[in-house]
Amino acid sequence: MSGAAVEYEPVIGLEIHVQLRTRTKMFCGCELSFGDEPNVHTCPRCLGLPGTLPVVNAQAVHYGIMIGLALGCEIAPRSQFHRKNYFYPDLPKGYQISQYDVPICGPGKLGEVRIHRVHLEEDAAKLVHVGESGRIHGADRSVVDFNRGGTPLAEIVTEPDLHSADEAREWLNLLRTTLRAIGVSDVNMEEGSLRCDANVSVRPLGSDQLGTKTELKNMNSFRFLAQGVKAEIERQTALLRAGEQVQQETLHFDPASGRLTPLRSKEQAHDYRYFPEPDLVPLVVTEAMLERARAELPELPADRAARLERDLGLSGERARELAFRPELGDFYEAALAAGGPQLDAVALANWIPPLVERIGSDADPAGSRVSPSALAALVALVSSRAVSQTAARDVLTLMVQSGDQPATIVEREGLGAIGGDDSGLAQVVAAAIAADPDAAEKVRDGNMKAVGPLVGYVMRETKGRADGGEITRLIREQLGL
Repeated sequence: MSGAAVEYEPVIGLEIHVQLRTRTKMFCGCELSFGDEPNVHTCPRCLGLPGTLPVVNAQAVHYGIMIGLALGCEIAPRSQFHRKNYFYPDLPKGYQISQYDVPICGPGKLGEVRIHRVHLEEDAAKLVHVGESGRIHGADRSVVDFNRGGTPLAEIVTEPDLHSADEAREWLNLLRTTLRAIGVSDVNMEEGSLRCDANVSVRPLGSDQLGTKTELKNMNSFRFLAQGVKAEIERQTALLRAGEQVQQETLHFDPASGRLTPLRSKEQAHDYRYFPEPDLVPLVVTEAMLERARAELPELPADRAARLERDLGLSGERARELAFRPELGDFYEAALAAGGPQLDAVALANWIPPLVERIGSDADPAGSRVSPSALAALVALVSSRAVSQTAARDVLTLMVQSGDQPATIVEREGLGAIGGDDSGLAQVVAAAIAADPDAAEKVRDGNMKAVGPLVGYVMRETKGRADGGEITRLIREQLGL
């Protein structure tokens, strides 16, 4: 049977490494750093010198529990550290202290994606590959910066519940927002405090069997993650349609060229020769530790989105937009509080995107010249029809530039709405009908789509100050409808 007629479904699971925002490393007292001179934050313990013993960082354990609770995970009453043995230049001990079959956090869920486990471990050091400009004695070289070695990590492993590159990107953004909200990490992909590996396979559409998976290592941006996963889905699909097999291996994606290159065959657990860390006792999570973690958890982004949608009537998309960018959600809720119970919550939410557009897509509105109370006042002016929607956009632009109150700008610039009781507006409507008799005749015949050119004429003549509803009412009135 030819594979050409078969449709395939991608299946994606993620492994995310999160650097925890502690003051010191996972098993020693060296301070954490980013961007410092190489090899200045090291000690005999994190360098793996003989005779040294690890000591568990209690704050890292606390953060691990917080992550587990935020992801709805089961918290293990007793977990175990293991030695994960492999040899690489950035691993001075020849093994990594990690957790294997008894992790601190078991099954959980974030959104529609199941969490398989969350475990604690230490990071490896950082290899820096020196190219042509760093040639010594005619040969390229690699150097090691041990500052990062021993940094506390939480590894979050999902079930294979994602089915497209875009889904993976969106879910990773939700995870990053959640981790940032609970304060356990900076989750800065550019600095390496959030790194993501993607396990990708494809299978015939409708099958419940998983295909052979490959692993894309160390995606360091959301855009590169989506690009790499899409490229691997296309590669595997092409192989299967050609009747070839997918080999289980670890791949590197080059975003500059779009190429996927193999790094090594995929290791199995037995390759690492796991055994319990003999220098550490099992980790026991007490009820007091759980209570402390629960007390420090804020409202989570997914919960906030559900509340905004449920209690305030926002659309799901708008609620997620505000909840997943906490600075926008905070500004919105401050404006809502300033406007009082009479302010339309949905109308206010719809003014957040125009504000973001004017201050910059990545800017925090709290740092702009527009205060939450000023935005609430503008929305109130629009709701009371003191200012038209069109004119209000001009008012908002001037608010961003000057920081003035909307009422002040409206009065100074003469942007107040022209109401239906204004004889001048009726005259402009009459002029619009006279200028476009064809459109007027279509409206008279019941084709209300033709009202657009007439409304546009009035808006141009009044510089956006007229209310669209009043214009339509006057058109109907003057056409005898």
